[in-house]
Amino acid sequence: MNSLIKKNKKLIFNLGLLLIFIWLLVISYSSSKRKPENVGELLTDFSWLGKWPKWLDLPLMKWINIGFKNLNENYGYIFEAINNFLLYLLISLKNFLIQAPWPAVVLGVTLIAYFASGRKIGTTVFVGVCTFFIGFLHPIFWQKAIETTAIMVISIFLCLIFGLPIGILMSRAERIRNKILPILDLMQTIPAFVYLIPGIMLFGLGAVPAIIATFIYAVPPLVRLTDLGIRLVDKEVIEAADAFGASRKQKLWGVQMPLALPNIMQGINQCTMMALSMVVIASMIGTRGLGDEVLLGLQQLNVGRAAEAGIAIVLLAIVLDRITQSYGETLQQRQSPVKKDKNNV
Repeated sequence: MNSLIKKNKKLIFNLGLLLIFIWLLVISYSSSKRKPENVGELLTDFSWLGKWPKWLDLPLMKWINIGFKNLNENYGYIFEAINNFLLYLLISLKNFLIQAPWPAVVLGVTLIAYFASGRKIGTTVFVGVCTFFIGFLHPIFWQKAIETTAIMVISIFLCLIFGLPIGILMSRAERIRNKILPILDLMQTIPAFVYLIPGIMLFGLGAVPAIIATFIYAVPPLVRLTDLGIRLVDKEVIEAADAFGASRKQKLWGVQMPLALPNIMQGINQCTMMALSMVVIASMIGTRGLGDEVLLGLQQLNVGRAAEAGIAIVLLAIVLDRITQSYGETLQQRQSPVKKDKNNV
């Protein structure tokens, strides 16, 4: 009975796709200004088989432009409120870091690395030296790095707010997972430059569209690894939680999330690295930061300037990578004794 229902669902789905395809063909033909005078010409003159016919052109660009125009006209106040909120967060964080004495910032980053790495001296010293060398390369790089870090922190904060719940939802509902996975594939395969255009249309030039574009580009790894981490939790552990009468909420936050935390931290690490890769691209729409220096070096054909800025970006990437990765490894080590005791039993 179940197999028959599945076959009927697949048949209905395939028929739906076929109808949509036929509808798109009709729309493409009817909306084209270069179509033949009548359909009969297509059956008598087969020259259109040699080259792609000009009348077989889906007006997708027109639909998207009209959609964004209507979205901006009807819901512009919502995007303005989002723009003001994100801009307030960005300016507050940036001003706090810039006004703080640079030794305090270096010391703060070093302390974060110390506790995140499980008090590893080697990682702590390495992170502290890399943080110091960002400003040591050139004094202007210190402020630029803070501006870049502020944009990244806001973007990663948005990724955590939206990415973690979506990943949890995917792990608990197979239907939702099957619907979201193609969207994640689309988000990861569309070139990053494309995200800047709708961001500019809705939020204008500046840091806010860069934050939105960075969020869209960087959130898929976090969603995928959150889903994967929860799904990889041992079934025996879940069965033991069920045997003790744990509710779904208790199983999620008391069992699945702690065991999936190393995978989630790996997702945060990948999210951070992908967000940093948007630095240079975001500088093309007026976003200040280290990417701005790379862009100026490219425009002026100044190899030294671009190389210095590139090294500063690498140092910032090393700092963020070591902190997030070390924290993930620390969590993994905390979970390993539990696994060893379980194996011994």
